[in-house]
Amino acid sequence: MKNTATLLITCPDAKGIVASIAHFLHQHNANILHADQHQDAENNLFLMRVEWDLDQFNLDEIAFGQHFEAIAAQFSMQWQLKLSEHKPRLALMVSQYDHCLVDLLHRHKQGELACEIPLIISNHLDTKPLADFYGIDFHHVPVTKDTKVEAENAQFKLFDDYNIDLIVLARYMQILSSNFVARYPQCIINIHHSFLPAFIGAKPYHRAFERGVKLIGATAHYVTEVLDEGPIIEQDIARISHRDQVEDLLQKGRDLERVVLSRAVRWHIDNRVLTYANKTVVFD
Repeated sequence: MKNTATLLITCPDAKGIVASIAHFLHQHNANILHADQHQDAENNLFLMRVEWDLDQFNLDEIAFGQHFEAIAAQFSMQWQLKLSEHKPRLALMVSQYDHCLVDLLHRHKQGELACEIPLIISNHLDTKPLADFYGIDFHHVPVTKDTKVEAENAQFKLFDDYNIDLIVLARYMQILSSNFVARYPQCIINIHHSFLPAFIGAKPYHRAFERGVKLIGATAHYVTEVLDEGPIIEQDIARISHRDQVEDLLQKGRDLERVVLSRAVRWHIDNRVLTYANKTVVFD
C-alpha cells in the first residue's frame, strides 16, 4: 500500500516555482517520487503534479496548508493536496448497457482502481444482479420527463448518504440537468461513444456508419452544462472499413468505451488530471 501525498498546482507561469516547491518539500524531509509539470504559453499558466513518500515527512495535512500558504500566495496558486490513504468513493450510474459497468467492477475487484465503490444507481433494473454479485448497494431511480427533478433529488440524497466523491456515468443514458452538473463540478465523468467533437449526442455509431467514416472512437470527459463538450480526459480509436455494418461498429465501440472510461477513472482517482480552459493536462 502506498503512503504518499500528491500536490496539484495551477498558477500563472513564473520563474522559481519548481525551486520553491522542491526546497519546501526538502525542508520537511519529503522523498519526492514523481514530479511533472506543464507550461501553457498561450494562457500563461503553469501546472504541476508532485508526489512524495510520507514515511519521514514531518507535516500532517493541516500543518501542510499552514506552512505552504506563503508559497501559494507568492505565486497566486490554486492547489490541492491529496493523500493516498484517503480513497475516493465512487457512485456508478448506468442504464441498460452494462459493458462499462462490468469492466469497472472487475478492475476494482482486481485492485486496479484505488477507490471504494459503495453505490450503483440505475434508471432500469437490468444491472441489479451485477451489483448483488459484487456486494454493492443498488438503487433503482426511474426517470421520466415529468419526474426528472424528483429523480435527481433522490440521487443527490444518495450521493450525500454515501459520501460520494466522484460520479461515473457508465453509459447512463440520461441528460443531466444544469442543477445536477453545477452541484458536482469536475466530479462527473462520462463516456461518450464517439471521438468527440464528432457525432455529439445520440446514436453516434449510426451516424458514423451513415457518414462512411474510417475511424470510430470513444471519449471520456468531465460533464459540463454543454452536452458532450466538457474537458476531455481520454480518447481512443479503432479503424473500420466499408465491410463493417452498424452492429460491427457497436461491437468495436464497446471495447473502446470500456478501456477509455477505465483509464479516465483511474487517472482521476490517482490525481493525475488538472483542468483549465475546458482542457485537461493528464500527467503520466
